[in-house]
Formats: sequence, structure tokens, C-alpha cells
Amino acid sequence: MYIKPIKSELDYQNALKRLEVIFEAKIGSQESDEADILGMIIDDYEKKHYPIEAPDPIEAIKIRMEEMQLKQIDLVDAIGGKSRVSEVLNRKRKLTVKMIRKLTTRLNLSPGLLIHDYQKTGQ
Repeated sequence: MYIKPIKSELDYQNALKRLEVIFEAKIGSQESDEADILGMIIDDYEKKHYPIEAPDPIEAIKIRMEEMQLKQIDLVDAIGGKSRVSEVLNRKRKLTVKMIRKLTTRLNLSPGLLIHDYQKTGQ
């Protein structure tokens, strides 16, 4: 096993190719250990060079709704009333602290994700 730090795009591409070759190695084998370490090194490089910004609160809610196969009506208990849910999801009304607290539980989202500021439409 020869592992080195990823210092360039070429190193990154080579690491990805190697990981593809050993990805399904038998657990406990030397190649499996190499894949684990290589995965961590690749992840670190990607976080530094290809950061992915978290979605704004409304996008996060919509993504989670899709993942959980929820409809707007399913958020009435957390946001309050069908029209209020619609206003929030269409960015006509901001989330309140009470809504954020309920949504973090209902959708299993981080409160930190939901408290970020976002633009309302039709102000």
C-alpha cells in the first residue's frame, strides 16, 4: 500500500481512479484499508477544492420534503395552515423561531441550517 497526500488535480484524478479499482475490496483486506484511507484523503481534498454550499432554508425544506415524500399539507402542523405553508415555501413569509423549532423535529434538519437568512419575494 502506497498512499500519498493529494497536492494537485492530477493526484486527485489518480486517487479517484485507484479508489474505483479497490472500492469493493473484501473488508479487512489491505486493499480495503487502503480504500478507507484513500476515501478520507479524497474527501478532505474535495472539501477544500470543491466546497458545496448548504442550501438556503427553504431549499433545504423542499429537498427534505422530497426525500420524505411529503406534501405541503404535511407541514401544516409545523408551520400553521395551508396558506402559511404556501407563503413560506414560496418565500413570501419568513420562517419564525417557532416554525424552525417544529421543522427541525418534523424534518430532522439542523436548526443551524434553517436559521440562515434568505430573500423573500414580492416584498
